[in-house]
Amino acid sequence: MQPGSSGPSLRHLVLDELSRGMVERLDPASASFLNSSGLAKASPMGMGLYRIEPVGKVGSVRTPTVQLDVRPKDRLGLSRLLFLLSYAGEQGFRPDTVAAVEDRDLWSALAESLAQLAERALGRGVLQGYLTVDESLRTVKGRIRISDQISRRPGMLVPLEVSYDEFTEDIAENRILRAALERMGQIPRVRPEVLSRLRLLKGKLDAVTRLPAGAPLPPWKPTRMNLRYHAVLRLAELILRNASAEAGEGRQQTASFVVDMNQVFEDFVGTALREAMAAYPGELRLRYNALLSEAVRDADRLSVRPDAVHLLGGRPVVVYNAKYKAATDAGASLTADHYQMLAHSTALAVPTAWLVYAGSGEMKLRRILNTDIDIVEFPLDLSMAPADILASVRDLARQSWGEVVRQAR
Repeated sequence: MQPGSSGPSLRHLVLDELSRGMVERLDPASASFLNSSGLAKASPMGMGLYRIEPVGKVGSVRTPTVQLDVRPKDRLGLSRLLFLLSYAGEQGFRPDTVAAVEDRDLWSALAESLAQLAERALGRGVLQGYLTVDESLRTVKGRIRISDQISRRPGMLVPLEVSYDEFTEDIAENRILRAALERMGQIPRVRPEVLSRLRLLKGKLDAVTRLPAGAPLPPWKPTRMNLRYHAVLRLAELILRNASAEAGEGRQQTASFVVDMNQVFEDFVGTALREAMAAYPGELRLRYNALLSEAVRDADRLSVRPDAVHLLGGRPVVVYNAKYKAATDAGASLTADHYQMLAHSTALAVPTAWLVYAGSGEMKLRRILNTDIDIVEFPLDLSMAPADILASVRDLARQSWGEVVRQAR
């Protein structure tokens, strides 16, 4: 079945990531693809029924007969999810560059958002730039690669191994955009009018080299020259890194968009906090390794790895951990989080540790008995606008640095 074509009705199932699951009828091919996607677990119960349970990921899986959405807690919209994902990739969308159409169907929203941004980017024509080309020629063009000439053609004058810069459309920006347009065009049941727009846009890039399946994305740098491509390229990279579309059993089209919100939140907090702490002396390092115990043999040593540590003069002065699950979430353990923060503070000799969790509420300070260690619980409400989320991170930086100054005095 081709994307956008008519066919059997598609059942739309929706789970909250913190729910206990549901029992639904599935065909074996859909159940198998759902399990392989990593979005949820489908366990057979007999008579065609399966128990479908979330496994800590969010996203959407679509087969010819069923679509399963596992939505983030607090029902975060697509624009908020893309905002967090952009920081997880350490690209750092500014709040005003996050452009995503909100839709109850993630695939429709992604396809429409990509089409709109690509139309805006290509509205003034296909971007061109300089591409370095290595070739073997019988005439000199650009510069001769002497080492390659000697190693490949010893004693021969021609052909020459040369490198030159060519002004062309076949640049990294266009290769990434073409790949994303192709990926979204393969999603089953994309609305025909959106699919037509995606194909028209892809046609403008037919002269651009197609990225092989599984190939790493070519690097590009944001500049004034490619400014009109910035927003669409960031969305394109998110789609290419998190979404897959392929022909499954019987050549039927399947698609999945799966992300780990625990990792996304940890990466977002680390990257945004590093930007915020740049306003203060010292250096913030992510995933900092430190020893927790002494031992004669290295294999017997215990170590800790907090999500972020701020150092001043090379000495740790504040430690942070990001936890996507708040204490009120199902399966979350407040005590375990505090044990972990206590270990981090002890290993680093830091008197105050900051536990950043996704949720609303008030900041709390917990003084650990028989120690000089304080643990501060700092809520980060992801339902707020992106600019407000970043303002909260800056407030976290200000307060944690203020505590460092207070302790120094």
